[in-house]
Amino acid sequence: MSKFISIEEAVKLIPDGASVMFGGFMGCGNAHKFIDALSKSGVKDLTMICNDGSMPGGFMGEDYYGVAKLIHNKQVKKLIATHVGLNPEVATQSMQEGTLEVVLLPQGSFAEMIRAHGAGLGGVLTPTGVDTLVEDSPFCMGKQNLNGKDYLLMAPIHADVALLGTYKCDEAGNCWYKGTMRNFNPVMATAADLVIAETEYVVPVGEIEPENVMTQGIFVDYVVDGGKL
Repeated sequence: MSKFISIEEAVKLIPDGASVMFGGFMGCGNAHKFIDALSKSGVKDLTMICNDGSMPGGFMGEDYYGVAKLIHNKQVKKLIATHVGLNPEVATQSMQEGTLEVVLLPQGSFAEMIRAHGAGLGGVLTPTGVDTLVEDSPFCMGKQNLNGKDYLLMAPIHADVALLGTYKCDEAGNCWYKGTMRNFNPVMATAADLVIAETEYVVPVGEIEPENVMTQGIFVDYVVDGGKL
């Protein structure tokens, strides 16, 4: 059965209240055409799991870049991220309006916590955040002392859906990311119940050399053709 579906069909797979991982770093590696369609769909109360809230103003003249569209539309109820300083609407909605819950995590811990779920691990032990506000995070399961050093036990992060932004996908769903598009996409592909990859180019099986496959097709449920940006 083909994994290829239209963006319109894929958007319908995300219900109100879903938790969604969005690959990307300040918009690089976001699935831009999918996110644009999602921003027009009316879906609401999303939990967004993303490195950041992107930013107003895109490189191609957009008013809102990548996931910033969803935040601007107030389609996001909860944001789990590592930094949000370049999107002032996050501060407005969370600190002034009280319409957005924000959970901030150290970036390295965030990546490892996602990887931990994909690997079936029970958590991540890290010294990052000891004796800081990270200890109050809903993801912190307590402090452990090993060989005289304190660590925090951080829970794995899982989502209902992972939305990947890729450069090339072959007809079996194997993915290749160009440059820094790679960022969080590969680990997020392993940590969600449903994985949707948007790709700029669709290529035949075999065009991506096996050693260059960055997300294996077995992790990808559906592929949407985002077209060359």
